[in-house]
Amino acid sequence: MILEGTVLRGRSFEPIEGRVVVENGTIQSVEEGDVRTDDIILPAFVNAHTHIGDSIAKEAGEGLTLEELVAPPDGLKHRLLRRASREELVAGMDRSIQFMESAGTAAFFDFREGGVDGVHALQDALAGQDITGVILGRESTEAMEAGEGFGASGANDGEFSRERTATREAGKLFGIHAGEVDTTDINPALDLDPDLLVHMVHAEEIHLDRVADSEIPVVVCPRSNITTEVGLPPVRELLDRTTVALGTDNVMLNSPSMFREMEFTAKLTEATTREVLAMATINGAEIAGLNCGLVEEGYDARLLVLDGDSHNLTGARNPVRAVVRRASVHDLKDVVFPNE
Repeated sequence: MILEGTVLRGRSFEPIEGRVVVENGTIQSVEEGDVRTDDIILPAFVNAHTHIGDSIAKEAGEGLTLEELVAPPDGLKHRLLRRASREELVAGMDRSIQFMESAGTAAFFDFREGGVDGVHALQDALAGQDITGVILGRESTEAMEAGEGFGASGANDGEFSRERTATREAGKLFGIHAGEVDTTDINPALDLDPDLLVHMVHAEEIHLDRVADSEIPVVVCPRSNITTEVGLPPVRELLDRTTVALGTDNVMLNSPSMFREMEFTAKLTEATTREVLAMATINGAEIAGLNCGLVEEGYDARLLVLDGDSHNLTGARNPVRAVVRRASVHDLKDVVFPNE
């Protein structure tokens, strides 16, 4: 397979005119040269934080606080999840997975409710799909063992040292929500030495220094945080200290569209467009140990092709800025995954 156009190459996403040569699902070479197309070629997205079980409850709970919406065990989403049949849960997740793939997402991290059964339900929804699901089970170490790691709700909800130890011994990912509502759960979360933190909206200087010293990656979800009125994460300050990835959070609150998340983040924070694109691609991939997220030789060919001559993108003078701040699923010409 040969893809031609403006290639956003490497970690700097430097636009070059040329082609990407793919063999057996791997990028064999990226070559500069004259092309006769306005296509834009970039890495597919990695959505670093989702709760796609919420697919059964989209736009439910208007007017409720964050705690009333999602706090375990009796927040609205948890009540709805308990009432739903397994068939309904799998069908809802399957539809969200199909949407993510069609909108350019190659992989996603999911904090999966429901213990072992919840992990297996998501695995069933993923069966036959090209997208990669990094499933962080919740509620038990058995759920962690069934998936790719453990996703803790937050240090104020319980004591997770046992789960952290078990996850480390299993060589899997341990993620935890922190600083979403206030500062009280940030230091206890950091004490667990997690592989990733989620949110950190209320991180203060002392917490940012600890993040920098420990080099713990942070996943931010700006649209979700604004929707639930908890505030905007300090993206610039986090980027200056550690690896930052981008997630869309609860499907209940937001569509799992990385195009929308990038535009929102770029326009409401001090992150540069290249930083935002890295947050949506390579940063999440590296947190999970995935070999994607860059258009570079040796990486899996999980790629997107945008129509640079679409009504929306034609005339764009800066392709990276256009991809991050302007492009949408309607500009997608092709989604290329390794087994195609």
